[in-house]
Amino acid sequence: MNDIHTHLTVAAAEAARVARGVTADQLAQPSVCADWTVRELVNHLVLYSAHGLEHRALRKQLPEETVQRDFTSDADWAERYAAQLDRALAAWEKPDVWQGEVDTGYVAMPATVIASLLVKELALHGWDLARSTGQDFTVPEATGRFLLGVVEEHAETYRQYDGFAEPFEVRDTAPAFARALATSGRDPRG
Repeated sequence: MNDIHTHLTVAAAEAARVARGVTADQLAQPSVCADWTVRELVNHLVLYSAHGLEHRALRKQLPEETVQRDFTSDADWAERYAAQLDRALAAWEKPDVWQGEVDTGYVAMPATVIASLLVKELALHGWDLARSTGQDFTVPEATGRFLLGVVEEHAETYRQYDGFAEPFEVRDTAPAFARALATSGRDPRG
């Protein structure tokens, strides 16, 4: 395995843990993401970080019925999310998956870049879900450093499309994950 797969696995485990901590009554509440309820955030996270992760490895587009699905309509959605993450991570275990490009339907990028962006998806939206439901989201410093590099590399592009807000000020000595959150426009203090 490679380092990116390791970071995917770490972020996926933490996202699955946070998902399991979401209660049914929290789904209708507002999330920390502007204009999204917790349910909308969960559906985005499940779609792109689990189904999208697997489909990118398989070089397939997401089916429209999956894109439109309300994953939270299943009472056991968090367990299904965890199982889908396991399938997605298994798909990325094959060495040939890391070769060539992945066509996202909008742009083709090297597989390593796509996988790196999926670490970002898992960690940032996993943190959003944690904050929205009164939980913590933590990653080891090595994963935080990797994520910081990904966020710094892509921050301006994401800002152009309103994917990231303006950065927050944090100390240079703050943990790498806190700096990644701040660079993405999230207040790491909660």
